[in-house]
Amino acid sequence: MFAAKRMDHKLARIRSGQYSPKDFIIADAKDGDMALGTGTAGPDFGADGKPTGRMRPLQVYRDGMERMVASGLIDIMLTSLSSAEVLTKKGVYDGSDVTPAVRLNDGSDIWHWRGANYKHLPTVPFRTARLDRVKPVSDLGLYALTFFNDLDQDRRSLDAYAEFRDEATAAGVRHFLEVFNPQFEVKTAGSDFATYNNDAIARCLAGVSSLDRPEFLKVVYNGPRATEELASYDPGHLIVGILGGASSTTRDTLEMVKQAEKYGARVALFGRKIFFAEDCEEIVRHMRLVIEEDVSSEEATKRYHDILGKKGIRSKKSLEEDLEITDPSLKMGA
Repeated sequence: MFAAKRMDHKLARIRSGQYSPKDFIIADAKDGDMALGTGTAGPDFGADGKPTGRMRPLQVYRDGMERMVASGLIDIMLTSLSSAEVLTKKGVYDGSDVTPAVRLNDGSDIWHWRGANYKHLPTVPFRTARLDRVKPVSDLGLYALTFFNDLDQDRRSLDAYAEFRDEATAAGVRHFLEVFNPQFEVKTAGSDFATYNNDAIARCLAGVSSLDRPEFLKVVYNGPRATEELASYDPGHLIVGILGGASSTTRDTLEMVKQAEKYGARVALFGRKIFFAEDCEEIVRHMRLVIEEDVSSEEATKRYHDILGKKGIRSKKSLEEDLEITDPSLKMGA
């Protein structure tokens, strides 16, 4: 039995209606090796700042996990099972209030290794991690699915999810549910996709017992209206979290958590937006700043650049470029 950690206490306050901004949950999603293969840690750069043509080893990625857990800035560290075993063996979580979590399925829509050709196809449900191997290192994991407005495809995905829930409950493993947007256009006659997706999520969980329901959701930020609709639907039982997506500007990262929290999300699960920031710990610290101290994303971006300068870290973008909001979904609420 795993002891309750900070995440559990925050979830309890959120469910009871006692939420305050300090209860906002931040997860570092470092499960990219389940999707990207040897390119997970990104390209290697020489002392001259130029790419060497090689990829950095997985250890760079795992070193980042250790630093982030040690920082205490996050509530959840999401990794592959293999990384979770390494961190557990090293005692990284010993005495930590950070909850380890494991990616529990890896459907074909995250098969993004170099040269792969799966993005244009509907997801094929697939699971690598065995739940009996997960339980010794964590009692929490992520399960992901995608809706395509295709009867046979969506039924296969839901059948796979139902089978997973039965196994997870029997194994004593909790989960949170990730729902991706398809990577190609899906037509939803008479409705926009975000509305369709909200209805699909609510419907697929309506018949699920509280004993088997996800702890919270991880969904794409589809703008203010869609987020508010889903977050206000059943807030005591359906907690909305957002995923970060591709790295972009610092302003995008900070504005996304700002808007998401404003419209009812209570969890942010960011991967590339954290890992590929100039300073991973500082970007998370500034995410907390915009939530907990109500600092604007513009002001927080300026403070972030100021700290980079004081640390002697070269920013990837000029301050002017980094202050831009580039994500279309964020422009809806800006």
